Amino acid sequence: MRLKGRVSLVTGGEQGLGKAIAYTLAEQGSDVAIFDIEERGGCQELKKLGREVLFSKVDVSDSEQVFDGVSCVIQHFGRLDVLVNNAGVTKDNLLVRMSEADWDQVLSVNLKGAFNTTKAVVRDMIRHNFGRIINISSVVGIAGNAGQANYAASKAGLIGFTKSLAKELARKGITVNAIAPGFIETRMTDVLGKEVKTKLLEQIPVGRMGSPEDVAALVLFLASDEAEYITGQVIRVDGGMAI
Repeated sequence: MRLKGRVSLVTGGEQGLGKAIAYTLAEQGSDVAIFDIEERGGCQELKKLGREVLFSKVDVSDSEQVFDGVSCVIQHFGRLDVLVNNAGVTKDNLLVRMSEADWDQVLSVNLKGAFNTTKAVVRDMIRHNFGRIINISSVVGIAGNAGQANYAASKAGLIGFTKSLAKELARKGITVNAIAPGFIETRMTDVLGKEVKTKLLEQIPVGRMGSPEDVAALVLFLASDEAEYITGQVIRVDGGMAI
């Protein structure tokens, strides 16, 4: 129960990677708030663990929705200790074929969404002189990827956002770190063809794609007291792909 007495907010927490993160935090004692655009039953699984759970239908790209949602979370739980900026979308295409709308949507959700949510929670964290902010970036934000200029830009932006905030908030008892997952088995990777997956596996020394639980385990560590001297870092969870 490494997070007993803590309150965590996970954006995009109703499916895939976010769902695994929310479950792991709850399993280790944290009460959990979830922001997502659709409720899919994940909250019921968390309640079975004996945790208090609050779901809010929130589009993180909409600052008004975010601030209203965070206000409800703090009013309900009395505080907010851990923020995981996980909500994200993809709209892949080569740049010459990419529409302005697809560029804007990906940047609005993946990057502006993290700005909106972090800004909404940080005053409460400062007031309590404690906070853990964990941004889910991607190896694509480090190395780039053809056909994902919008996604790569948003995830690279999260890395710069992480490092800047870490410097701003370090003396307030708040750590800010980013996780850069490699290829993780989620709905986003399910659409990849067999040939594409085979080529990807050839790049991964451990010989398999990651699981959402592989990422969730690192989120748990960064959210815990053991990680209080770690801030401003970008940690890859990629099976050695970057070696």
